[in-house]
Amino acid sequence: MEKEEIKKSYERLLIGNQSWAAEKLNQDPNYFKGLAMGQNPEYLWIGCSDSRVPANEITGTKSGEIFVHRNIANVVVHTDMNLLSVLYYAVEVLHVKHIIVCGHYGCGGVIAAMSNKDNGFVNNWLRNIKEVYEKHSIELDAIEDLNLRENRLVELNVMEQVCNLGKTKIVQQAWKRRELQVHGWVYGFDNGLIKDLNVMVDELSDLQPIFRFNL
Repeated sequence: MEKEEIKKSYERLLIGNQSWAAEKLNQDPNYFKGLAMGQNPEYLWIGCSDSRVPANEITGTKSGEIFVHRNIANVVVHTDMNLLSVLYYAVEVLHVKHIIVCGHYGCGGVIAAMSNKDNGFVNNWLRNIKEVYEKHSIELDAIEDLNLRENRLVELNVMEQVCNLGKTKIVQQAWKRRELQVHGWVYGFDNGLIKDLNVMVDELSDLQPIFRFNL
C-alpha cells in the first residue's frame, strides 16, 4: 500500500467520526452532554478482540450501556492485571449487575490453540485455551468433524472463563453483598445471533468448595 493510500485509510476514520457526531447531534442535540455526565452501565462485557464482534452493535445497545474488556479468545486469567483491574472497577465502582463472557464461532485464537503450530509470543496466551482442551479432551477428541470440534471448544472455553470469574475474590465479595450474575454467550457470524449457553454463576454454591473464599 502506497503512503498516500495509507494516509487516506487513516483519514477515513476521522471523517467517519465527524459524520457520526453530526448524525448523533441531529438525532439528539443533548446526546454528548448526556455522555459527559458519566456512565452507569449494568453490564460488563468480556469478549474477544476480533473486530467483527462489537459489543454495542450486536446487542443493540447505546454508548454507556456496556463496560467492555476484550482480549484474544475472551480468556479470564487470574494473573492478568488488565482484566482484573477492569473487573474490579466494573464490580466495585460501577456496580454492574451482569458480567457476560462472549466468545464467537470461528475464533482464530481457539483454532490456533487446537493446533501444534508455533505462534511465537502468542503461545503463552493460547496455553490457557489448550488447558481447556486438555480438560475436555475426551469429549472433543470424539468429535470427528473439525469445524464442530472447534465450535464446541469455543463453547467450552466460554464456560471455563465464566467459572474463572466466579473463582475471583472480586466476584465472590459482590455475591455476599448484592446480586451479580455471570453469563456465557457465543456469537455466530453466519446468522448474527447470540447463543446463551445457559451457564450462569451467581452464588458460591456454584463453585467447588476449594475455590470459595472465607469472606
